[in-house]
Amino acid sequence: MSPRFPRFLTRLSSLPRFGDAVAMALATVAAMPAAGHAQEYPQHPVRMVLPYPAGGPTDLLARVVAVKMGETLGQSVVVDNKPGASGMIGAENVARAAPDGYTILANASLHVINPHIQPKMRFDAFKDFVPITQLADVPLVLVVGNDSPVRTVQDLIAYAKSKGGALNFGSAGNASAQHLAGESFKFAAHVPMQHVPYKGSAPALTDLMGGQIQLMFDSMPSAMPFIKSGKLRAVAVTTARRATALPDVPTVAESGLPGFNISTWYGLWAPRGTPAPIVEKLATHVAAALKRPDVRQQYADMGAEPVGSPPREFAQYTAAEGRKWAEIVRRSGAKADQ
Repeated sequence: MSPRFPRFLTRLSSLPRFGDAVAMALATVAAMPAAGHAQEYPQHPVRMVLPYPAGGPTDLLARVVAVKMGETLGQSVVVDNKPGASGMIGAENVARAAPDGYTILANASLHVINPHIQPKMRFDAFKDFVPITQLADVPLVLVVGNDSPVRTVQDLIAYAKSKGGALNFGSAGNASAQHLAGESFKFAAHVPMQHVPYKGSAPALTDLMGGQIQLMFDSMPSAMPFIKSGKLRAVAVTTARRATALPDVPTVAESGLPGFNISTWYGLWAPRGTPAPIVEKLATHVAAALKRPDVRQQYADMGAEPVGSPPREFAQYTAAEGRKWAEIVRRSGAKADQ
């Protein structure tokens, strides 16, 4: 554009007849790059950061969707595992990324638990991110060894009281969703139990099958293979409704503890400042992927319930979940490993 052209527009816009029209035209031109950017997005592959190792529940659930998103977006969605510090290393990587839609975070509900259990965080889990959509809701399942006398929640309550606090429940680690679910059960049932933290679900499940611990509230993706093989017995699920993958297993709430509702869930976030049209576009493509029969079947096999909520709805949900977990942490006194 000629350097004299802006001066010409300035003089022209000062004329009474053309001032308003030119001002409107200039405003329209100024808005065109942002609108065009949203319409043309994406121009190159999108990086989906997973703050946990490959093979875990977050990794498994996110990879299924990443493949399908790539097919409809027209660009690959590349999964990038960045584990460490209870998911905070990968999350911080996304918080510091450019807000252009090319770096997004796939995380578990630990994303909204960490602010209440971690004394030092270098980012704000709420203010530094824009919620995109919830991928899935995953019930935790109360499991015991196949030789345990416990078959119902009421059996467990009676058994725990008879042991006088000698009953041990395992978890994937201090302040994990599994740990906090066990603490919530203790409060709701008024039973004494001792928490035994492990470094992940796998070693805890091994000890449960070996009799070193007596029960565990675990995520369904990791517990399902052992339930199906008969090595573990599913006593109850922790959500308000029965799980599709275990329709014959009752909920904790219907087993005598009304109102009990705990789950772990998974979602996508973008860095703060990511344009709303891009966030909406990503959410739309995820929702479409989650409606595909093959994706729903893969989620069902892992015990996950697909969601695909709009950004505004997911934002409201994460805020409510943050308040709920804050109260559970406060009552339990749970602290993350340092």
